Amino acid sequence: MGDISKDIKSKFANSKVKALINIKYTANWLNSKEVEFFKPYGLSPQQYNILRILRGSGEPTKVQVIKERMVERAPNATRLMDKLCDKKLIERVRCEHDRRVVYISIVNKGLELLENIDKNIDIDFIDNLTETEADQLSDLLDKIR
Repeated sequence: MGDISKDIKSKFANSKVKALINIKYTANWLNSKEVEFFKPYGLSPQQYNILRILRGSGEPTKVQVIKERMVERAPNATRLMDKLCDKKLIERVRCEHDRRVVYISIVNKGLELLENIDKNIDIDFIDNLTETEADQLSDLLDKIR
């Protein structure tokens, strides 16, 4: 089992500072694992998030709604969607009544990619937690926010 004090060879003023540093360190560790996992699929974690939002929506969705639903709020969400369009994983659809409104929909190629990713997703590191511990961790993280 890891110990943040040993991992970064540091001491902390108190338990709350240690917890904060541990959250940041772990978030960075998780991000690195995500980037590494998605690289063979030609996606970033944020692009994957957009595809999942669209799949879950089940219908064309406004760009602003996608931005609001993203796990990691990305100021460059439009650019991320441009890249997904270039890869032919999503498409833009203009609103017939208001040309300024743009809807985004996932296409079959995007759905197939998500299905492939779902089959191969590897989060075995979370198996170190029991269901009770996972619930507790989630509750504690919610409490911090």
